Amino acid sequence: MIRMLVLIPVALAQPTSAAPLFEDVSQALPKHQYTGGWEHFVGGGLSAFDCSGDGLPDMVAAGGSSPLLLLKNVSDTGKLAFVSAELPMEITQTTGVYPLDIDADGVLDVYVMRVGPDKVLRGGPDCSFEDVTQSWGIPQTDQWTTSFTAWWTEDMAFPTMAIGHYVDRTDPEGPFGTCDNNTLLYPTGDQAPYYTPHVLNPGYCALSMLAAHDARGRLSLRISNDRHYYVSGGSEQLWDVETERFLSQEDGWPTVSLWGMGIASRDLTGDQRDEVMLTSMGDQLMQIAQVDGTYRNAGYDFGTYAHTPYLREDGRPSTGWHATFADVDNDAHVDLFIAKGNVDQMPGMAMLDPNNLLMQGADGRFTEAGDTAGVADTARSRGAAVADFDGDGLLDLAVVNRRADMRLYRNITSNAGQWAKVQLEGAPTNRFAIGARVIITADGTLQSQQVTIGGGHAGATLLPLHFGIGTAQEATVQVQWPDGTLGGLVKVGAAATLNIRYPH
Repeated sequence: MIRMLVLIPVALAQPTSAAPLFEDVSQALPKHQYTGGWEHFVGGGLSAFDCSGDGLPDMVAAGGSSPLLLLKNVSDTGKLAFVSAELPMEITQTTGVYPLDIDADGVLDVYVMRVGPDKVLRGGPDCSFEDVTQSWGIPQTDQWTTSFTAWWTEDMAFPTMAIGHYVDRTDPEGPFGTCDNNTLLYPTGDQAPYYTPHVLNPGYCALSMLAAHDARGRLSLRISNDRHYYVSGGSEQLWDVETERFLSQEDGWPTVSLWGMGIASRDLTGDQRDEVMLTSMGDQLMQIAQVDGTYRNAGYDFGTYAHTPYLREDGRPSTGWHATFADVDNDAHVDLFIAKGNVDQMPGMAMLDPNNLLMQGADGRFTEAGDTAGVADTARSRGAAVADFDGDGLLDLAVVNRRADMRLYRNITSNAGQWAKVQLEGAPTNRFAIGARVIITADGTLQSQQVTIGGGHAGATLLPLHFGIGTAQEATVQVQWPDGTLGGLVKVGAAATLNIRYPH
């Protein structure tokens, strides 16, 4: 069990008066689009992680009917640049990809989600990969994989992986009402990874999964589902990892049904309980974690519903996909990016649907800045990655689009605040410390982040945790490790990366 920390009051950081601004540098990318028919209306994930070992985030982008693309980062400070890198084979029919260190060798592998049999590529030096799908026992079914997450338990040498499936394409009664079951992959043995599948049902067309400590402080599997296909009887789901059961209203888990597309989570209040953002067609739902372990929906004045396009050229409802929390101006108030775009040609939904950049103010509310910040693209966006691609301390943005070129934006915000990064080295079986929480305090403001893999829409980042710290020149850092161990207090200076190793 992970124990909760004593709550520390949160003070407001001094404002930095920075207006976010991004420069479109998409010409620094090879041409890439997420393409395909109705099986690729969803998906289009993008993941960012360092596979070259040079400290700069590389990327892998799903291609749908186009090949999966590995992008190696060759940026210099102040200039972003990526080149295509070779994979062991051409992989098509991909919906998304997630990085994680499955075999505990300290090098990130990738789980490739596909329409059809999934693949796992084992990471090697300098962004080299080998196909280990068969040798690691990854199920080879014709299912339509659209979501993924993973977690570690103390009694297992390798991670448990959850695989979310969409519509059962073999059901002649489909597609409506024919959501497929999901799959749990449990590791067997302790010498090398090998996986045994177990059915997790009912499934309601999962488009995002996230394993994380919930508002109760318990490890749980959150599943966001698309009611477009489950039609009735389904809802959002929370599966308790320890008791291996879905929570119900009797557990304080409300019935929530929406066109679920993506999940983002982050502690926005400093109480070490993560708020949760659920993207959807129509309203984007923010759930605020409560002291009693439940969630309440944020009010409309919170500023995160983002239910229609803010450019006002198209008044129909928006469609949200990938969401991620990130402090793009480093003012110690975490902001929110949401990739938007029509499924394809759905007439009831907006076609000119710009991506959101919602800036959090000192009062905790969010205000739209996508247009003035330069990221109001109206392509059919899907996956995204917010990461410091050139190492200058400002978080940049990459976006995968359906049937449109991939976008890359360099953060050029002037007068931004200071920042600090934290890189964890976990226990030997969980080298990237998935499940840990990093708590950082600067100028009286407490922030925390969990280390997770999953959520988003079909992709995620696994990088040093980035914190904006406003005008502070140093911060105090503490780590709650996945097994509950609470580390000591460590100082980190502004504009620095702190490396912390598991103490045992």
